[in-house]
Amino acid sequence: MEINHELLLTKIKAAKKGSQSAFNYLLDTFWDNVYGFQLKKTGNAYESEDITIQTFSKAFNKIHTFNEDFSFSTWLIAISKNIHVDMLRKQKSSIRSQTTSDQNEKVYRIADETPTIEDKLISEQHLAQLLTDIKQLKPHYQEVINLRYFQEKSYKEIAQSLDEPMNNVKIKLLRAKKLLAEIIEARKSV
Repeated sequence: MEINHELLLTKIKAAKKGSQSAFNYLLDTFWDNVYGFQLKKTGNAYESEDITIQTFSKAFNKIHTFNEDFSFSTWLIAISKNIHVDMLRKQKSSIRSQTTSDQNEKVYRIADETPTIEDKLISEQHLAQLLTDIKQLKPHYQEVINLRYFQEKSYKEIAQSLDEPMNNVKIKLLRAKKLLAEIIEARKSV
């Protein structure tokens, strides 16, 4: 896919100011690159998806540090590599000691503008059909959709429930809504 460099720079600048649509653009544009890179490294779809979610979470958290003179894609891949290496280190060390890392509770800001196009599509569906569509998602995406929309939990409550950083929950939910919207659109166009 050919990336318009001027549009990309505009979106990065908007993301630095907290624009949700800019974050969505960056996620949509670069998800396949990062996921594909990790899939080649790990050979495991679930692990690759998890690392990709963590990559975008960390990138969106640190977007203000990105130097626009460099390639955004390369920056994301570097973050992704580091997360993978850290994960391997943790796996090795956790074999000997099963300790939980107490993360300082930080609130990461990805604008929670509502409703998005995906939200609108999801809310328009009949419940029975919607449940059928949700079942087509991978289990971890089904879980965040369930917690957010059916159990009406906050991001903080979901993060605690899943024992994941809040930013990971936001990225996972964003990805789940996008995939669910694609499933709904594909069904409507048949």
